[in-house]
Amino acid sequence: MEILRQILGNKMIVGPAAAWLAAQALKTLLDCARHRRLNLRLLVATGGMPSAHSALVCGLATTAGVVEGFGSAAFGITAALALVVMYDAAGVRQAVDKQSEILTHLLTHIPKTPAEFDSFLEGLVGHTRFQVVAGAFLGVFVAMLIV
Repeated sequence: MEILRQILGNKMIVGPAAAWLAAQALKTLLDCARHRRLNLRLLVATGGMPSAHSALVCGLATTAGVVEGFGSAAFGITAALALVVMYDAAGVRQAVDKQSEILTHLLTHIPKTPAEFDSFLEGLVGHTRFQVVAGAFLGVFVAMLIV
C-alpha cells in the first residue's frame, strides 16, 4: 500500500499520466462529436487528434522542468526524449499512411467477397504535425495544472 501511495504521489508519473489521459479523453470526445457515436476503443487507441504520445512526453518534460528546474539534467533528458517521440510520431505517419493507401487501393481493385472488404486498414496509425503540436501543448498545459 505504501508503494502505491508513493507512486500516486510522484509528480513525475502523475503529470504525464494525466496529460495522456486528457489527450485520450479529448480524442474520444472529438470523434464522438464528429461521428455522432461514442467509440470507447479510442480511449486506448493510437493516432488521432490530439497526439497522446506528444501530450505524455511534453507533460513529462514540463513536470521535470517544474520539479527539478528547467536547467536540470532531468529536464534536458526529457525534453530531448519529447523531441524524438514527436518527430517520430509525425514522420512515421507519412510513411505508414502512404503504405496504407497503396494496400487499400490494391484490396479494392482485386475481386473480393463482401466479407473481405470489412477488413480495410485502419487509418489512425501516426499523427499529422498539427496533431503532434496540439498534443504537445495539451501535455504542457495539463502538467502545469497538476504540478
